[in-house]
Amino acid sequence: MRCTIAALAIFASSAVAVGNAVVSNKCTSTVYAWSVGSSVGAKQTIAPGGNFSEPLHSDATSGGIALKITAVDDGLYNGSPQQIFSYSLDGGSVWYDLSTAFGEPFSGKHVTVTSSGSPTIDWPNGSNPGGSQVKVGSSDQNVVFTACA
Repeated sequence: MRCTIAALAIFASSAVAVGNAVVSNKCTSTVYAWSVGSSVGAKQTIAPGGNFSEPLHSDATSGGIALKITAVDDGLYNGSPQQIFSYSLDGGSVWYDLSTAFGEPFSGKHVTVTSSGSPTIDWPNGSNPGGSQVKVGSSDQNVVFTACA
């Protein structure tokens, strides 16, 4: 198959723009994050006031991505409480969710997940307030988890 410049231009213009998954640390201490699909990405060390960002993407094996966030260095591997900010692309939509494992790393602190023009997940005390935490928004917008909002 031979590609021409015109064919490449049409393909590029038809590509769907995607936003980013962002972890924003507004806490006074460092937090740590890992991007997890069918494999575990590198540890991200996020200083107070800092952010980690990755383009929204899918995993060929698991489908979705879980950004696992801890308040403890190497918390993913030592049983520390994990905040799990998950997302899954579905065409022009992104489904996002918030949950915990092994406890609540931000207990007593305000955490949110926001995306422009879409419903917010709001945990005022760092604990699931009840009800479904699954929301859906446009995949061309950033989806932002904020610790200590």
